[in-house]
Amino acid sequence: MAAIELKNIVKEYGDGFPAVNDVSIDIADGEFMILVGPSGCGKSTLLRMIVGLEDITSGDMIIDGVRVNDKAPRDRDLAMVFQNYALYPHLTVYENIAFPLRLQKGQHSDAEIDEKVRAASKTLELDEHLDRKPGNLSGGQRQRVAMGRAIVRDAKAFLFDEPLSNLDAKLRGQMRTEISRLQKSLGVTTVYVTHDQTEALTLGDRVAVLKRGVLQQCASPRELYDAPVNLFVAGFIGSPPMNFMPAEVKDGRIELPFASVELDAETRAKVAGHELLIAGVRPEHFADAALADDKVTARGVTFTADVDVVEWLGNEQYAYIPFDAPPAVAEKLAELESDLDGESSRHQIVVSLDAESNLKPGRPFELVMDTTRLHLFVPETGENLTLAPVAEPAEA
Repeated sequence: MAAIELKNIVKEYGDGFPAVNDVSIDIADGEFMILVGPSGCGKSTLLRMIVGLEDITSGDMIIDGVRVNDKAPRDRDLAMVFQNYALYPHLTVYENIAFPLRLQKGQHSDAEIDEKVRAASKTLELDEHLDRKPGNLSGGQRQRVAMGRAIVRDAKAFLFDEPLSNLDAKLRGQMRTEISRLQKSLGVTTVYVTHDQTEALTLGDRVAVLKRGVLQQCASPRELYDAPVNLFVAGFIGSPPMNFMPAEVKDGRIELPFASVELDAETRAKVAGHELLIAGVRPEHFADAALADDKVTARGVTFTADVDVVEWLGNEQYAYIPFDAPPAVAEKLAELESDLDGESSRHQIVVSLDAESNLKPGRPFELVMDTTRLHLFVPETGENLTLAPVAEPAEA
């Protein structure tokens, strides 16, 4: 195992465009680090620079205390699991797993290879498939074979490049659990690239969010969710994503499309000098006023809004509520939507409600919004003015 240090890493291609721009991340020994962001943000390029498949334009890549910028991939002692599995179709599962050991000619006896392959096979529940060819396996089984090939190498770190993107939703959920369990049992340093923020939140010890090659925030999943540093991180992390609305600052209050919220003294000081902000609040921080308990009502603001569309999902339901936005906010939200690979041009909030809520589309509905969970962003820069420390749950 090894720590991995990325110091001011830059990757420029022939046209001078920085695909990765001055990224610095310290990955601790045994840590599970996620690199996440929309398509083209530089996350896979960064991973390929760690393993040595891409040259580094400037900066230092340090693995286990050694600068490896000029080292070939085979000399970095890293195990990579690719999106397409990269298995040899003519070899059995056993031989696919054993392949990296056989490449190290003379370093392992047949007995040692057999022991390592069968240990990995047992860990990944592949024993009954050892004599089969990859073409006869399911996607999830092929992914486990690729992981087995990484395990037997006893490498300093595992690198995963969107390993679950070819699987269906159910298999992705199962494989997430397997990868998490495997990483914890082996304790090996792991860097995992994904565009799926659900994988990012459920797998990583920390998550690094990238946008156009620039590191936006690197923090625990809880901190990213509860205390995003800017508009981009807030919009990228969460499903459904955070709602954004125009917020006019007036006499110690903010005026939202649906309600007026009085600000405490600390928040007033933070927003001083701003006339128009973007308010952000997550879908689950709304409640049906008829079902909300007194604590929620006391710390929130109650308002009535016209519901446009309702989606009932069994255990919960989503209400979509449209609003109008002034040009400055509308332009920023359109830019954000483009950055997030979205296409929606509608201005609306999504409210997550109890399945028992009796709401109907096309009718006004009374809601409570938890104003203590409100974020306020500067439209011009995206900066979050209302950041507060996030308390991580204590370990048992």
